[in-house]
Amino acid sequence: MIRPVNSIARLLLLLTLAPFLIGTVPALAEPSHGFAVLGSLKYGPDFKHFDYVNSDAPKGGRLRLWYNGNFDSLNPFILKGHWAAGSNPFGVDGRLLTFETLMIGSGDEEDSYYGLIAGGVEIPDDRQSITFTLRPAARWHDGSAISADDVAFSFDILKTKGHPVYRVLFKDITGTEVLGPRKVRFNFAKGVLTRDLPATVAAMPVLSKSWYSDHDFTKTTMTPPMGSGPYRVEKVDPGRSITYVLVDDHWGKDLAVYRGRNNFRRITWDYYRDRDIALESLFAGKIDFREDFTSRNWATKYDDVPAVKDGRLIKEILPDQNPSGFQAFFLNTRRAKFTDRRVRQAIGLVFDFEWTNKNLFHGLYQRTYSIFQNSDMEATGAPVGAELALLEPWRKDLPKEVFGEVYRAPKTKGTGNIRGQLRQAKKLLGAAGWKVRDGKLVNGAGKSFEIEFLSYGKAFERIVMPYIRNLEKLGITARFRLVEPAQYQRRVQEFDFDITTFRNSSSLTPGLGLRSAWNSKTADMPGGRNYTGLKSPAVDALIEKIIQAGNRDELRHATHALDRVIMWSHNLVPQWFKASHTIAYWDLFGRPASKPKYARGVLDTWWWDPAKAAKLGRN
Repeated sequence: MIRPVNSIARLLLLLTLAPFLIGTVPALAEPSHGFAVLGSLKYGPDFKHFDYVNSDAPKGGRLRLWYNGNFDSLNPFILKGHWAAGSNPFGVDGRLLTFETLMIGSGDEEDSYYGLIAGGVEIPDDRQSITFTLRPAARWHDGSAISADDVAFSFDILKTKGHPVYRVLFKDITGTEVLGPRKVRFNFAKGVLTRDLPATVAAMPVLSKSWYSDHDFTKTTMTPPMGSGPYRVEKVDPGRSITYVLVDDHWGKDLAVYRGRNNFRRITWDYYRDRDIALESLFAGKIDFREDFTSRNWATKYDDVPAVKDGRLIKEILPDQNPSGFQAFFLNTRRAKFTDRRVRQAIGLVFDFEWTNKNLFHGLYQRTYSIFQNSDMEATGAPVGAELALLEPWRKDLPKEVFGEVYRAPKTKGTGNIRGQLRQAKKLLGAAGWKVRDGKLVNGAGKSFEIEFLSYGKAFERIVMPYIRNLEKLGITARFRLVEPAQYQRRVQEFDFDITTFRNSSSLTPGLGLRSAWNSKTADMPGGRNYTGLKSPAVDALIEKIIQAGNRDELRHATHALDRVIMWSHNLVPQWFKASHTIAYWDLFGRPASKPKYARGVLDTWWWDPAKAAKLGRN
């Protein structure tokens, strides 16, 4: 399977991960080295390094990766442009490369933050603010100190001129107070839910006020912005490749949160417009590492490769303990033809996942049925107790199915025979006013029903075409539309599509990011990630219940309720997931004894092994 995520989508997906989706923050009476959410910190103030790293890992060598599409900007903080891999606000593997944040999470805890730029953090009992004390050693790449003014500037410009998602995330933060050269306070609005706000600002990228005094923040650029991260941009070949080099004298290299990390001397992303060519480049040794999201490739194209047979190129499956998120065909309900729930349900009925999995995916996937897939936050059974109580105020506004058994897509035998689903779909379409005339499905005005599946990845066509054939049996005229990544990005930003595929990732502790994904106020926000245009007061209210949950039980009740409402809306046709990473890499690397529980750890914790490289002639 292909996971079709473009550059903008990548940012918006990553905005829903741990840095922005954190639970209740305990009050801190004194400055602390970090804070934990819905629990306590695993690592104390004197910890030396995270448990999942090799603290003595050598620095050096290189890592060559690939990316699909192209790029035209190194400014990742605005809506404009197609950003380069490794240069977006929340980096790769949940990491930043060229920019730092005030605090950073660990890969083996659900919801904790430790000091990075900020060495200390204070959260008062009323939770109406958070105060950071910056490390004296924190520096920009030009050697100048990172100041409280830089932090305040970053917040102001991101909120007022940055990507629209920042406005959603920062909505309840009223502003900053610079209390000294290295001390800054963020104040929260009175009477709002403040649970997630400390983590939101802790994970905010910090920008250089001085650098942006000479550069227009609102414009795309191929000039690397001033950063403070462990890497800087070394070389750019626009649209073709980008290389980052380790900052040898990085101010934070000896911090406990960085010990044993950032081990590669150089990291390069080469761009490919064709995924199959990228795979051949892996086999030829031009790419060092690849996570394969195409099941056909994983099942059929590796084992006969000489390098795989002799162990030079290694296939491996890593467990994925993160919530799998939600991948689906997203129906754009801003289009009149999709406003009727019965129509949306009919369209979903004729996607034959079992046939697709058997014939195209080699049985490697499972059907997705929850927006919180692969976690204890997904709904089960029928709503009872506290979960039912959350739904009851909205009973008259919600489909009756919400109050029954949990959503499950119809299951077929995988033979391609879906007569039952076709009959049910035709009945639903008829009830919604659509009739078949001369082999075409038309409405009362005689307008035919047409659907365009928008994509920028050709490999996805083989998945969509069988679905199209089933839709055609209903009289629907459907087609697969392949466009360039830049055009795809623009059309998605403007909601100019009928149906396309997205993957909404889920955090270990969902919260504020759900507003940008499902809240009514974001449905018409250009560049937002409420792709279906969902507008539901019940959804809005349940999201706020999730944000204000004070413990895991309250969180689960609210996520279960939200899960039911969204899934039974039929705004989405759920696709598939697997709770693992299927990776292939040349035998060039060393790695810690264990991976972080909630991350791949490749970019973050692996290192170049000179002896292995010499054996393969890769010095």
